[in-house]
Amino acid sequence: MDLSVVIPCYNEEESLSETCRRVKAACDSAPVDSYEIILINDGSKDGTFAIMEKLWAQDKGIVIVDLSRNYGHQIALTAGLFHARGEYIFILDADLQDPPELLTPMLERARAGVDVVYGQRQIRDGETLFKLGSAAAFYRILSWLSDIPIPENVGDFRLMSRRVLDQFLAMPEHQRFIRGMIAWIGFRQEAFPYKRDPRFAGSTKYPLHKLLQFALDAISGFSIKPLRISMVFAIFGTFLAFCLGLLAIWTYFGHRTVAGWASLACIITFFSSLQLICIGVIGEYIGRTYIEVKDRPLFIVKTLLREDGKAA
Repeated sequence: MDLSVVIPCYNEEESLSETCRRVKAACDSAPVDSYEIILINDGSKDGTFAIMEKLWAQDKGIVIVDLSRNYGHQIALTAGLFHARGEYIFILDADLQDPPELLTPMLERARAGVDVVYGQRQIRDGETLFKLGSAAAFYRILSWLSDIPIPENVGDFRLMSRRVLDQFLAMPEHQRFIRGMIAWIGFRQEAFPYKRDPRFAGSTKYPLHKLLQFALDAISGFSIKPLRISMVFAIFGTFLAFCLGLLAIWTYFGHRTVAGWASLACIITFFSSLQLICIGVIGEYIGRTYIEVKDRPLFIVKTLLREDGKAA
């Protein structure tokens, strides 16, 4: 198998048929002899799976991975990658913001020796100023905190080689930030600048609370700097407490004590806040360790539709 196209889907009934049509056209025109299109149903609540079944009945080159429930985008994408059998793996979402027609030029770069050709957004049409600003802030913060360089303005839209995928599948963590995991693997990786289109249909599947959780997974999964920052807070708090202690001694012996609850309340609140911040950061890492130690499967497949009936 030359190529696997992996497309995670959640409530994409409005765009799925058009996505498959464009992806199939892009694959037919690409310099590959064989390909498969893997559609992952991530517990959709609309008619997404029914459309997948119709598409599979019409074209047995399509593979359907129906998960037992909604696991989230990163786990759904992992499920699709687990079942990919191609020498090259092309990842994109079902909303058509990332043009499938870029497959051929990205494949040319891959065959020139690049292991990962990742799409880097130069223009993001159809996105609000808040989304653009928050995305820029996220990548800057992540770049500063991360122990490895993670490219800015890069999503999961990419083409990668089989050897990169094999290394990725050997990584067992549950709290996933796939673009960071692939950056961590290394090999030769190259940016492919492109213009990101507006959604073809439907609405974003990443509301604010999910974006915040995604950012938290990214930061805690690729850096221990927050733990080090909490130590800085602790050292700063200790130094300030020492200074306040000296001030208290000086005012006591200088007979300049002033009764008042405001300053005391501010001091107690300040130190309590520092303690809670430090405890919260440590708790996040302990929680991740707890999840990993349980070693539950990343996902459960309810239905697998493939022409030969075999998993990867």
